[in-house]
Amino acid sequence: MSAVLVFHPDYRLAVAGSRHFPSDRAARLLAELRRRGLAAPERLRCPQPAPAAWLALAHDPSYVRAVLDGGLDGVSIRRLGLRPDRTLLRRALAAVGGTVLAGRLALADGLACNLAGGGHHASAAAPAGFCLFNDLAVAVRVLRAQGLVSRVLIVDLDVHQGDGTAAILAGDPGVYTLSLHCRTNYPLRKTRSSLDVELEPGTGDRFYLAVLERLLPPLLARLRPELVFYDAGVDVHGADPFGRLALSDRGLLARDAFVLASCRRAGAAVATVTGGGYGPSGAVAARHALLFEAARQLDG
Repeated sequence: MSAVLVFHPDYRLAVAGSRHFPSDRAARLLAELRRRGLAAPERLRCPQPAPAAWLALAHDPSYVRAVLDGGLDGVSIRRLGLRPDRTLLRRALAAVGGTVLAGRLALADGLACNLAGGGHHASAAAPAGFCLFNDLAVAVRVLRAQGLVSRVLIVDLDVHQGDGTAAILAGDPGVYTLSLHCRTNYPLRKTRSSLDVELEPGTGDRFYLAVLERLLPPLLARLRPELVFYDAGVDVHGADPFGRLALSDRGLLARDAFVLASCRRAGAAVATVTGGGYGPSGAVAARHALLFEAARQLDG
């Protein structure tokens, strides 16, 4: 189950406006994967930046125009938490294109991983929490519009609820959203996913994995998704400054291995996005790399 990797040069662009936004994370992750022998050149793919027509499948066209034309108002900019300049826009469009490509490649190859993405707070008409566009929702809508997939499961294991994804995709037939997140973390006002599981602050490896092992296999068996989008956020780690949960490196590896193995047993393709992760960029890249170690273990 060797992963196809999706990376765009615009992922390297530095973003100004917040000291908390890890703008070098994707580049550091690619370097870490190369160091570990997990990024063979023949498995690397470059996406097409998302065109406006793709974005409008999940976002209000007036919002898409405002972002593309640099016309976001002050309220939206505060919700975003970043300065919405052309650099951020290029990164965001590349990340959305990367998640669409990861989904398409996963359907063809079994497993594909976008080294960016996971903008799950962006709603149909507003940005939020560093998320300008919701790449997960856009990818689902694009792939379904192209007739490539009909049953999709989103497994969001970022520490924060995937509120924007849940809101955009609510009521979409054949699409199911699972969010396993910290009860007391951002966003303050949660949105209803198809299934929300709220964990108490300080939850560690043993309880977290027990909850996931109880939930995911029956869900896969009932829904029989053709494609799973997996938001593998590492902000559940105990060292993450914004996470409030307490998973270890070993717990992250076990989580990712379980998700990949469960989906493979259920016959579902898997497309992953990085989701959240904060703190020293080298440490965060090493945590994200555990997903790829898990994929390599499945090969063995």
